[in-house]
Amino acid sequence: MKNNLLVFLLVTSWCVVTSAFAQSKKTATDPVTRYDAYIQQAVRDWKVPGLTVTVVKDGKILLKKGYGVRVIGKPDPVDSQTLFAMASTTKAMTAACLGMMVDEGKLNWDDPVADYLPDFQLYDPAVTRELRVRDLLIHNTGVGNADVFWAAMKIPSNEILRRMRYVKPSYSLRAGFIYQNVMYLAAGKVLEKVSGIPWDKFIRTRIFEPLNMRRTKALFGEVTDANRAKPHLEVNDTVRLVDSPLEEGLVDAVGPAGSVWTCPDDITAWMQCMLDSGRYQGKTLLKPATWAELFKPQTFVTDAEFYPTQLLTKPVWKTYGLGWFQQDYRGHRINFHTGSLTGMIAIHGQLPDQKLAVYVQGNLDHAELRHALMFRAFDEFALGPDQDWSVSFQKLYGGFKQGAKLAERKADSTRVLNTSPSLPLTAYVGTYNSPVYGKVDVTLRQGKLYVSINDIMTGRMEHWHFDTFRLVYDQFWNGKDLVSFVLDTQGKATTFKTFGLEFARAADTGGKGVAER
Repeated sequence: MKNNLLVFLLVTSWCVVTSAFAQSKKTATDPVTRYDAYIQQAVRDWKVPGLTVTVVKDGKILLKKGYGVRVIGKPDPVDSQTLFAMASTTKAMTAACLGMMVDEGKLNWDDPVADYLPDFQLYDPAVTRELRVRDLLIHNTGVGNADVFWAAMKIPSNEILRRMRYVKPSYSLRAGFIYQNVMYLAAGKVLEKVSGIPWDKFIRTRIFEPLNMRRTKALFGEVTDANRAKPHLEVNDTVRLVDSPLEEGLVDAVGPAGSVWTCPDDITAWMQCMLDSGRYQGKTLLKPATWAELFKPQTFVTDAEFYPTQLLTKPVWKTYGLGWFQQDYRGHRINFHTGSLTGMIAIHGQLPDQKLAVYVQGNLDHAELRHALMFRAFDEFALGPDQDWSVSFQKLYGGFKQGAKLAERKADSTRVLNTSPSLPLTAYVGTYNSPVYGKVDVTLRQGKLYVSINDIMTGRMEHWHFDTFRLVYDQFWNGKDLVSFVLDTQGKATTFKTFGLEFARAADTGGKGVAER
């Protein structure tokens, strides 16, 4: 009996030791386990409330998981069905939709845009004539950032496109690269013209339904599910909720550029489809040649318009496909695209020669751990661990944050002290208009000037120096801006200027503004 007991104890101890060793070995050698632990640590280090990470390789799902919470301070967890904004990773879907029209012979990439949108004009008539469908997707039209039309205005999509004729070019057609959301709106309108179906309906019927993406929504206005993440922003080292449906909904005006919402349970199908020549479970969304065109380098991307991560990944070349950024990484080509809206982030990355893709979504504004998790996935599941990208990128972006604080202090040092406004505050009160950028209402509240820009951005103005004021927004996520008034020769405030835009006092416009062309 004693011998049997002794044997039992020895066997039990051996099993416990063997199990512990096996578990330890699995933790050390299993890449999914290592990557999962890496994500958990990165979420803590970057103070991200909630995150999803999805990894597919060789047609199989390696990881599909949620981390953290949907809303800071609340217990509801992020899971594989939690909806997050795709933001600009939507662009690849819009490009694919146009590719379907190419496959059907209804469109060519190099067709003149004017053939489909005869009323769409840019500032230079010659550029309007020469603009091709391809140009709408690769940020080389010569038009600079025009996000004010949807991020700081409430105007319909067609009006956004109409006002593009007033935006002066930043460079010549196809002579540079400046990221441009509004051109993707134009691409969506081309899609509607050739298909007879609005972009949001087309993307549902031609991408979401064939791929069984049942929870995915084309527009923020359709997101009514309680299992959705809320946006957050870090202010003075404190993460705060951005509780503003209006802010989130503004992107619907340029839906083809970034309005889709999705979750890990759905996005796996899109990831696999884009890795496998436009095919998914026996269904073919795109012909092989059209699929290949999406990932063909179309234009070079300048250093100034690429991601700061280049300082550490040191790519030899940087290009843009049809809805995809591209660079070399450790001797391989990668295709990727980020998505950023107020309080929301995403990234979709591919290592195509390894049939590997990763998709990350989070609910903290510009949380750049997204890049770290993408590169770590490439290392972990294909190329072999190289370095701790989370630590490296946190140091890199932390340096940028410190640099921004120094720049703000330097700007503060330019303030001329002990000055006063040229006029009594009541003399600045009024409505200031721009035929392009809307209106600004300046009022007086409790002895201070108060401003409303297009009834979207509001805040109080504190005197800075002379006729310049610091605008502190009620919407804390917008931060602060310096605004100024311009006086005419009679000493009357006639112009309101902020973030490079000018608004003329209503009584002084005489119904004039930018001439119709």
